[in-house]
Amino acid sequence: MATRHDTAAPPVKGGAAPGRPPVDAAAAEAAKKRARLSRRWQRDIRWSPYAFVSPFFLLFLAFGLFPLIYTGWASLHTVELTAPTDMEWVGLRNYTRIFDDEFFWNAARNTLTIGIISTVPQLLMAMGLAHILNYKLRGSTFYRVVMLAPYATSIAAASLVFVLLFGRDYGMINWALDLVGIDAIDWQNDKWYSQIAVSSIIIWRWTGYNALIYLAAMQAIPQDLYESAALDGASRWQQFIHVTLPSLRPTILFTVVVSTIGASQVFGEPLLFDANKGASGGSQHQFQTLGLYLYEQGWVNQHLGRASAIAWAMFLILIVIGIVNSVISRRLRASS
Repeated sequence: MATRHDTAAPPVKGGAAPGRPPVDAAAAEAAKKRARLSRRWQRDIRWSPYAFVSPFFLLFLAFGLFPLIYTGWASLHTVELTAPTDMEWVGLRNYTRIFDDEFFWNAARNTLTIGIISTVPQLLMAMGLAHILNYKLRGSTFYRVVMLAPYATSIAAASLVFVLLFGRDYGMINWALDLVGIDAIDWQNDKWYSQIAVSSIIIWRWTGYNALIYLAAMQAIPQDLYESAALDGASRWQQFIHVTLPSLRPTILFTVVVSTIGASQVFGEPLLFDANKGASGGSQHQFQTLGLYLYEQGWVNQHLGRASAIAWAMFLILIVIGIVNSVISRRLRASS
């Protein structure tokens, strides 16, 4: 009688027990790799935005926040440019001196008048140019580039050209006035005429920039509104008043605030308009702005503590402007 021989089952790859499905080691390794990649992808999604914006914050800490804090600390001390590490605590004395400083208030008034003279015509002209360019014109791209060219021009070059234009003896402006029988104007030494001349530099540089902002906002207005107004018999001027301007209220507010902030920080134009007088802003400080007065106190008179107090006073003025902007924006949103 033949005996039965039981043959042993062949070993299962990977060491699996008999009767169980074989485990694929390659599949398990691929699953682990996918899990690692998934965790790495999640970390990348979470942290990469911070890595992208970190250069800005590092530069802001180095060149923005640290100087702001150090300036605030220096404003509470008597500090001279010749010995910036020698500080003598004086508390709020640098701030209280501002209230009795005639030159500070003169610079504040000049900053206000130059800001009004430059901002109002600038924004009105920018609105008109944007309205013209909003229509289909040949070579519209060329006109947009031309309007942006003054903004790309350096302040020094623009100011030097305007100094030649407003020269008392050989300036082109006085030459043109002489043709119509008007006597020559001393643009640099007369208070109001000097401020008008400085404001004209600002108007020339920033009108095209604001015009492009208005143009972009106009092109975002739905054409259906203009078509409905045209069907109702509205002329182009009526469309501009009743359709364009209400739609541009947020943009107009933005440009007003930005232009106001820029006007409060005017520095290069008045500094170069009369290079012989430098930071004094004319022979009688007739066009000295707050920026020029700060520079004069810190780097001409070498009173860094006093200049720091002036800088913080300007900073507080900008905060007030920002608060006013926020209140007006909320009221506009509530009324719309």
